[in-house]
Amino acid sequence: MNIKEEISVVWLKRDLRLQDNEAIFNALSSNKRVLFLYVFEKSLLEDPHYHERHWNFIKQSLVDLNEDLAIYNSKILCVTTEVVTAFNQILNYYSIQSVFSHQETGLLITFNRDKEFKRFCRNYSIEWVENINNGVLRGLLDREDWFEKWEDYMNQPQILNEFQSEKLLTIDEINQLEKSFFVTDLSTPENKKFQRGGTKMAWKYANSFFEDRHKEYMFHISKPALSRKSSSRLSPYIAWGNLSIRQVFQKAQTVKTEHNKRHLGAFISRLRWQAHFIQKFEMEHTMENASINKGYHKLKKSISTEYKSAWIEGKTGFPLVDASMRCLNETGYLNFRMRSLLVSFFTHILWQPWQEATHHLSQMFLDFEPGIHFPQLQMQAAETGINNIRIYNPVKNSLEHDEDATFIKEWIPELKNLPLAFIHEHYLMTPLDQQFNNFELGVDYPYPIVNAKFARKKASEILWNLRNDPEVVHESAKILLKHTLKDRTRMLRNE
Repeated sequence: MNIKEEISVVWLKRDLRLQDNEAIFNALSSNKRVLFLYVFEKSLLEDPHYHERHWNFIKQSLVDLNEDLAIYNSKILCVTTEVVTAFNQILNYYSIQSVFSHQETGLLITFNRDKEFKRFCRNYSIEWVENINNGVLRGLLDREDWFEKWEDYMNQPQILNEFQSEKLLTIDEINQLEKSFFVTDLSTPENKKFQRGGTKMAWKYANSFFEDRHKEYMFHISKPALSRKSSSRLSPYIAWGNLSIRQVFQKAQTVKTEHNKRHLGAFISRLRWQAHFIQKFEMEHTMENASINKGYHKLKKSISTEYKSAWIEGKTGFPLVDASMRCLNETGYLNFRMRSLLVSFFTHILWQPWQEATHHLSQMFLDFEPGIHFPQLQMQAAETGINNIRIYNPVKNSLEHDEDATFIKEWIPELKNLPLAFIHEHYLMTPLDQQFNNFELGVDYPYPIVNAKFARKKASEILWNLRNDPEVVHESAKILLKHTLKDRTRMLRNE
């Protein structure tokens, strides 16, 4: 009788790195040879939150990891199937003693997948060890002292993994395994408009930011064009785990001095809030589909396919909104303020439910992270009840943050030859102005799809009235109880 070798499996998900990865550390310490596995799950490939750009980024990250593992005569088994099916196939060749992965704060579909996998492991007497990811804690009832616990985690020594060929399944052995699978092709099309995945590329961005680009961080943070250079651009590498938050946090602390304290201090603060929102989503997963403040469930908004299509295509007639959407569609990146503008415009000016924005934005954001996505959607839609109601004025933001229209000209070329004043407010052109500039309103570029001044006033009145509703007030109080006193103060001030 053929006795199967006992192995440990590292199930890679949103932790596509070799260092400061506790799942890998635990597997290497298991005294069993290790197989690295990534499953392109059919259910996720078809999920409307994801897009080809995400899978390409993941593939590039896996190629990067395989380059490093090749030194140890190993590689990652990359297959397209469902997770339980993949492990069932592996069991035909090996006896799986333990599976190591991180606790994923993801969509409902991944939560249900994990419950199914837990049952599978129990049925086959497989130990499944999940580790904390980026300081996000599972099972918290409130966030009292959470920031302190998170900072303690961030200041702990990084996990340094040491690899030895004899501890890993070999490339030949994995090639044999592949014969029983639909192996995923890791090749990706060349597209210089998107950031490329992988830990090596992540550190290139990180090093250039900490060495030089951070010097303009706070000066340009709200500027849609300038922020593309002065921002760290690390969000996709953090979202897909090419870098751990701890690696980035400690690097920032190392290079922070009195000369750059303001810029890197603000950057570190945003790392804290990034983890804070993921922790919030971990504790309030229902916000994927419904407003966390139940009082807002009574807020009714009719869905307009016309408005939604114009918003998605960048043809609303509001130049900064349209430039932002077109830029996001083409590059997968947009600075925070313009992301907020897109959501505020959709939910307030167009008066559409935030749920109708969910899929397009998650598909377009290269750095799609569920724990950031849904809390931010609800916050910008002003449906939490604990933040100030902020309804972005698209024209005011255009004049203040793209004053020379550099960003608008790049992404809306049909406006670039107009005088600067008309680029921001093209609808003010008289027939004579149009004739003089060889431009026709409604043909070369749309009229504004709605009256923004009227729409903002109406949205503000409805939201302020609803905010005083007893149910909304009650739910807001319940939400705030889950935060520390310091946390509550910051959120009420909307800082």
